[in-house]
Amino acid sequence: MRVTRESLIRIAKETTQQRAFTERDIIAVYLTGSIISKSDPLLGGTTDIDIIFVHIDEPNHNREFVKLTPDFHLDISHRAKAEFKRPRELRLDPWLGWEMYDPMLLFEREKFFEFVQAGLRAGFEFNAPAPAIQRSRILLSHGRQIWRDLLETGDTVRPQDITKYMKSLYHAVNAVAELSGPPLQERRLMLDFPLRAETAQRPGMNAGLIGLLGASALDPSQISAWIPDWKLAFEAAAEHENVDARIHLARVNYYEKGINAILSGETPHAALWSLLQTWTLAVDMLPDHMIDMWRSACGQLGFTTLGFEERVEGLDQYLDEVEALLDELAKEHGLETSTSI
Repeated sequence: MRVTRESLIRIAKETTQQRAFTERDIIAVYLTGSIISKSDPLLGGTTDIDIIFVHIDEPNHNREFVKLTPDFHLDISHRAKAEFKRPRELRLDPWLGWEMYDPMLLFEREKFFEFVQAGLRAGFEFNAPAPAIQRSRILLSHGRQIWRDLLETGDTVRPQDITKYMKSLYHAVNAVAELSGPPLQERRLMLDFPLRAETAQRPGMNAGLIGLLGASALDPSQISAWIPDWKLAFEAAAEHENVDARIHLARVNYYEKGINAILSGETPHAALWSLLQTWTLAVDMLPDHMIDMWRSACGQLGFTTLGFEERVEGLDQYLDEVEALLDELAKEHGLETSTSI
C-alpha cells in the first residue's frame, strides 16, 4: 500500500461519509493533526489520522482507534456540540482553540463550522500576544495544580506518580510552545520543543526538559534496550478494559517505529518521552511482578524515592521559570499579569 498525504486524506473522507450516513447525530466532522500540517506526517513510516466527530448530544465514548494497517490507524475523537456553544471563549482554550482554528472540514449537516470559526477569529489575531500568553497561563496553571498533587507522594514511587509528574511537565513545556504555535503532541514533543524554546528566547528550557526526565547523560543504547520490555507491558496492558486510551494495540507500531526512528536521528534522547510515558501508563494496569523492568528503568533515570523528591523540586523551579517568562512577555506587551480578552 503506497501511502501519501493525499491517500490518508481520502481515507478520512471515506470514513466520514460512512459514519455520517449511519450515525445521524453527527453534525460535523473535521480533520486535524499532522496530516494537514506542513511537516511530514510520517515518523518511522507510521502515522495516525486525527478525525473529530461533533455530535448533537454527548457521545457514548470520547475516543476510539481503528486499525487500517499495522502502521496506520484512525484516531477518532468524539465531541458534543455543547463544547462549541461559546466560540469566542475558544480563543483562550489552549487545545480546542488551535484544533478549531484551521482544520480541514470534511462534513457538516448544518452551518456549525462557519459559526464556530467566525466567533473564534472575530475581533483580533488568534495568536497575538494577549491571547497567546493567556492560553499559556492556563496551561501553566494546570501544570502547577498537578505539581501540587506530587507533594503528597508516599515512600514508594508509583506509576501514578510518574504519570502525574510527566503530565505536569507536559503542560509546562506546552505553556512555552503555545507562545509560537499549537501545542506539541506527545510523540514529537522532544523533537519539536527545541525550536519552540528558542523562539521564546529560552533555549535552556530544552536542556531543562531533558534533565527533568533524567536523560542528560543517558546512553541512547539504553533506550533501545528497554524497548522489548516496554512492548511486552504495552501489549499486556492493552487487553485491560480500563487502561488509558492511548495504550491500544492499533498503536504499537505507531509508537515503536517512531521511537526507533528518533533513536536513529540526531537527537536520540527525544525518544524517551513517548517510551516512558506509554510504559508508565501500561504498567499501571499490570501486577507487581510484571513491572520490575519498568522500576529498573525508572531507577536508571533517577526516579528513585529520594531522586523523585529532587525531580519534583526541579519541576517546581521549571514551572517558576515558565511563569517568569510569561510575566516578562506580558510586561513587554503592556498586559496585566492576569490577561483577559
